[in-house]
Amino acid sequence: MVYVGIDIASEKHACCILDENSKHPLAEFEFENSASGFAILLREISRHALPGETKIGLEATGIYGTNLSEFLRRNGFEITTFNPLLLKNRARGTTLRKTKTDKYDANFIARTLMQEAVQPDTDISYHTLELKSLTRLRSQLVENRSKAKIRAKVALTVIFPEFLRAFSDIFGAASVATLRKYPCARDLAKCRKATLSKLLATASRGQCGEAKAQELIGLAKNSIGTYSAARVIALQVHLDEIQMYSAHIAALDRQIKEIMDEINSPILSIPGIGYVLGATILAEIGDIRRFSSPDKLVSFAGIEPSIYQSGKYTGQGSMVKRGSPRLRWALILAARLVSNVSLVFSVYMEKKLAEGKAYNVATSHVAKKLVRVIFALLYKNTSFSDTILPSAA
Repeated sequence: MVYVGIDIASEKHACCILDENSKHPLAEFEFENSASGFAILLREISRHALPGETKIGLEATGIYGTNLSEFLRRNGFEITTFNPLLLKNRARGTTLRKTKTDKYDANFIARTLMQEAVQPDTDISYHTLELKSLTRLRSQLVENRSKAKIRAKVALTVIFPEFLRAFSDIFGAASVATLRKYPCARDLAKCRKATLSKLLATASRGQCGEAKAQELIGLAKNSIGTYSAARVIALQVHLDEIQMYSAHIAALDRQIKEIMDEINSPILSIPGIGYVLGATILAEIGDIRRFSSPDKLVSFAGIEPSIYQSGKYTGQGSMVKRGSPRLRWALILAARLVSNVSLVFSVYMEKKLAEGKAYNVATSHVAKKLVRVIFALLYKNTSFSDTILPSAA
């Protein structure tokens, strides 16, 4: 058996090839993250063994190793991806010297493959990869939109602070339509009530009209805001950003729903988990069969408590938070939602609260229970059976 360790980087990868009998590497080299570089790697591996006689290990470094992994799989190789934190901890246990080079890392990955019984990664389906890309992009766009909203509020705080309390949602249709035409107190104070009433009625589909127009004009005439051409322009720019991000998010939601409808995952049978949240959880879990037990999945999500032992004392500490942060976020959010609409999870939440646990601690317990339910549903490909609370029906 030949063992290939590859240290991943953005432009060049370091490779080390070992076998059980060699005291020294069979080969050590760098290759570019390109088609020609991949061809060099394939040629070097083929000199020593066939795909079935080769184990290849990579460090999980985000997107930089994606194309290489797919290339190797297309050529018949199995890949094992290592968690960087685990590799770092293992390396510390082998030497007191502070050694950190790409060549050393590649050699250490190859030796880890040789010395430990590690399992190759399972093939991730096209749908899972697409959902991961879609949900992560959506999360980024939602964050960007939130920042644009904050910047828009900052501009309004100077040019028309009273407007911030005039609507329950200042980024709703009626509010945005008003700001588009009258972006500051000075402009709004001069407009005709009939014109503003018509604008509001059209934008809000009849929900706002003359009363709201009169209120806005009154606020504008008595505003403490300071006119600033630069901040007026900034406000319009941020409103454009919000509109753009919202449009992209809506498009992603449609694509996510289309894939979720196609795969018909049982995760959607859990009350409170919709398309986007369900897709996020599925995408971050990947193939459920790479976890041998629910506890392994709980550990991967990073929602188990840490264990502290010293002398005769043994206790649990805070949540370890060492797994997938996106999966942990999605599960905590899902736990809050399902405990509001699912009888099973609501009863469990109340039980934990009655035990004196703080809300966030109780939520983490619900999240762990939810993980075990998701594990069972995905493994058995069966739907969740529960009663929805009357208030959520």
